[in-house]
Amino acid sequence: MRAIVNSGVIAGLLLSVVWAAPAGPDGHEGHDHGPHTADHHHHLHHGDDEPHPQHEGQHNNPLREPNADFAFALYKKLSAMPEFQSKNIFFSPFSISMALSMLALGAKGETFSQLYQALGYAEMTPETVNEAYEHMVHMLGHVKEMQLDVSNAVAVMEGAKVIDKFLEDAKHYYGSEALSVDFSKADVAVQEINKYIAEHTNNTITDMVKEVDPATIMMLINCVYFKGEWRKKFQERATKKGDFHVDENTKVVVDMMRSKGFYEMYEDKENFTTVLRLPYKGSASMIIVLPDEGKMKEVEDSICRHHLKHWMVSMEADSVEVEMPKYSISGKFSLKDTLEAMGVASAFSDTADFSGMVDVKVKVSKVEHQARLKVNEKGTEAAAATTVEIVLMSAPGRKKLVKINRPFYVFIIDYNTRGVLFMGKISNPTA
Repeated sequence: MRAIVNSGVIAGLLLSVVWAAPAGPDGHEGHDHGPHTADHHHHLHHGDDEPHPQHEGQHNNPLREPNADFAFALYKKLSAMPEFQSKNIFFSPFSISMALSMLALGAKGETFSQLYQALGYAEMTPETVNEAYEHMVHMLGHVKEMQLDVSNAVAVMEGAKVIDKFLEDAKHYYGSEALSVDFSKADVAVQEINKYIAEHTNNTITDMVKEVDPATIMMLINCVYFKGEWRKKFQERATKKGDFHVDENTKVVVDMMRSKGFYEMYEDKENFTTVLRLPYKGSASMIIVLPDEGKMKEVEDSICRHHLKHWMVSMEADSVEVEMPKYSISGKFSLKDTLEAMGVASAFSDTADFSGMVDVKVKVSKVEHQARLKVNEKGTEAAAATTVEIVLMSAPGRKKLVKINRPFYVFIIDYNTRGVLFMGKISNPTA
């Protein structure tokens, strides 16, 4: 079987997918959230120069399956939209999941139920969900040999009466900081929020917010930034121009990187794919999923977390010659309609109940997302930001040769947390 990996889709999804065994009784799943013990505090808050304490079942992340299902469900909704046909799609489901989970801290009634149902948390307690995010944020903050930053903020209108418990929980579980912003001065508010996002994405995302509704009372912000060097770098002198086949009738010329060596790979003939792992220094890897020629539609219709789990445990080291494009892509999405189609309706309507957040009637007006990805001979830089705009209810709503020369999927996975950090599909690396 000829192994053809094309570079066309990288959907940034800092999503905690775990392909290991299901959570056991020693995991955090389902336990009552009482006061933190000294051991718990040391586990989550040890010094930077201390080794991370280990305990049995620490990889048993209860969010691995729901976050993965949400990621693939969201990808399929986006890829089905007319404006994204045969286009690059890049996003961070992890960023979106975390922002919506933080939003759920202040939601009640049907608004809360719909959020948890869409995120896949319906059978879980808030304590389980929030503690899992607390643990993930901590684990990702202690990665070695690569940069992986996750930050959250709650931007609050000056003078707004925010429920103390909401701010306390956002800080405790999500490491969120509180920002005071005067949304009535739209230009100033836009500048302050974009400054925060730029600072927390290494100036990768600088123009996230274009405008704000003057009725905005609060905005939730999530940022994710990743930078990793290949464990085996591509030699720049080996990079040459090559053809990338966007479809049967279209090809574009790209800078094609080349490398030879032992890489883990797997040819899944039953599912028409070749899977390749390109490790970074540290615990992360890029996973490229290259559908066979003419099989992108079949793979796109069926791909899910079960395939990813199967591929991860099936890969074996082999002598491989890799050819793949160097490219830089970005994606920007307004997610209100998509989330409503996934069952999150109340949050955007006049029936919204965020009484756990503020003491006035509010609803969500926008959920915006932006992500960027840069892949070259040295490594990968990826960033994503998600904003949730909350307005007053009275406001209106808004060697084997692996030749990657055709559309392909890509995942960036952290092997410490067993989490998929980014995911996507590259249709045209020059777009």
